[in-house]
Amino acid sequence: MEPKKLAIIATKGSLDWAYPPFILASTAAALGYEVQVFFTFYGLQLLKKKPNLEVTPLGNPGMPMPMGMDKWFPVLGLALPGMQALMTAMMKQKMKSKGVASIEELRALCLEADVKMIACQMTVDLFDMPKDEFIDGVEYAGAAAFFEFAGESDICLYI
Repeated sequence: MEPKKLAIIATKGSLDWAYPPFILASTAAALGYEVQVFFTFYGLQLLKKKPNLEVTPLGNPGMPMPMGMDKWFPVLGLALPGMQALMTAMMKQKMKSKGVASIEELRALCLEADVKMIACQMTVDLFDMPKDEFIDGVEYAGAAAFFEFAGESDICLYI
């Protein structure tokens, strides 16, 4: 019997959006799925050796705020210089205190589980991204190559 297939398209390059593709991919691989993740546009940030991922409170109304700030702190205040860095530091600390794996750990887990990570060649070329900035084990291909797998997948997610 052929294994089930999961295809994920990862387009976001922020800290909070980095977790879903890696958690879903590693979980599916552990369940015996064949998994491919296609990283395009800002999602390519997740494949960098040294990702500098941040979380922004702006435009993210579902983000739980410390000290109930979402109830009393004006939205405009979230645009103040340093707020993004502050929120990123607070999120990283919260994740660490709760024992949540880092992005680097989840990525390594995916590679160990034979999750195929594909960087969109067109986007790499568009943004002049040097391939030596990416982790080992990344493949480079266009959307057409990914569609071959995605078209036969049992589950296809756009994140």
